[in-house]
Amino acid sequence: MKAFCALLILALPIFALSQSDIEWIEELNLDKIEAQTKKKYWLKMIDDGMSQPVYIPVIVVKGKEAFPVVGLFAAIHGNELNGIKVIQEVIDDIDLSTFNGTIVAIPGLNAISITQHRRRYVDEEDLNRKFPGKEKGNRSQQYVWQINQKILSKIDYLVDMHTASFGRENSLYVRAKLDDPQIAKMATLQDADIILNNKGIPSVNGQIAATRTMRAEAMLQGIPSITVEYGNPQIFQPEIIERGKRGIENILSWLKMIEKEVEMKANPVLCKKSYWIYVEEGGYLEIKVALKQKVKKGDLIAIMRNPFGDILHQYYCPEDGIVIGKSSNPINMNGGRIIHLGIIDN
Repeated sequence: MKAFCALLILALPIFALSQSDIEWIEELNLDKIEAQTKKKYWLKMIDDGMSQPVYIPVIVVKGKEAFPVVGLFAAIHGNELNGIKVIQEVIDDIDLSTFNGTIVAIPGLNAISITQHRRRYVDEEDLNRKFPGKEKGNRSQQYVWQINQKILSKIDYLVDMHTASFGRENSLYVRAKLDDPQIAKMATLQDADIILNNKGIPSVNGQIAATRTMRAEAMLQGIPSITVEYGNPQIFQPEIIERGKRGIENILSWLKMIEKEVEMKANPVLCKKSYWIYVEEGGYLEIKVALKQKVKKGDLIAIMRNPFGDILHQYYCPEDGIVIGKSSNPINMNGGRIIHLGIIDN
């Protein structure tokens, strides 16, 4: 019954928003799309015998030439909204008369969770840890398998668009495998605050892990890919969206898909690694550092208090670095996050 309600809630707004110029499709065939067109689709992802099928929005922009194909995928987590607005603004500004190549944009990949204001899929699984998925697996595995087969397989480059999770906030930063020249270029073009060198492909005892992120899956398929973290969850942030749009347009310019000069305003800090610092006991957490702040070993980063205001613990920075992200929720249990510390590559 719970699953039925979840899908029904999704289906109602989707059908209400449908327009006559938006096609309903089961497969995305880029070869059949005419040159110099912008097409909007509802792409079928899964069936449910108890309610409507689940569709996701797809925008395809095809220029005079069909290649390269750039994928812009937003909101594999349902609370990651800034990337959706970035996609909308990038698409709105494309001039078809001079555009080359193809964009496959997904402004809302985790369709069910977006409508429910939640991050994870209906089975409480993280879709971005389930690739490559399974055709006959559990609910999240089947949904991921559809993403892999119907969308990921169509593209040549990927920008995977994220934000922080609930109770956290992020700078505008990029995770990328910087020893790959194409990926490194994509990362630097984002005009981000921080670029984090992150290979992105998990391994176990030297072997590629059985499940992985969408970026990792794309790279295993030979698709140059970056993950961009666009600020905070469940909101539109105009300044972040403007910068995100600029970063995507820089990639399109580099690939000679649009006629626009690369524009860089930020001076990103390069980090060779990063990790979260966690609390040892619960209470009310006061973060004493700001996003993008450079910190030194021994700096006070947070204070934990009990309900009476007594100090339970003071937390100090274990080494020099920069604040990539941090907790935004003062209420914190044992093992909660304090800051995401980036270690600068000097």
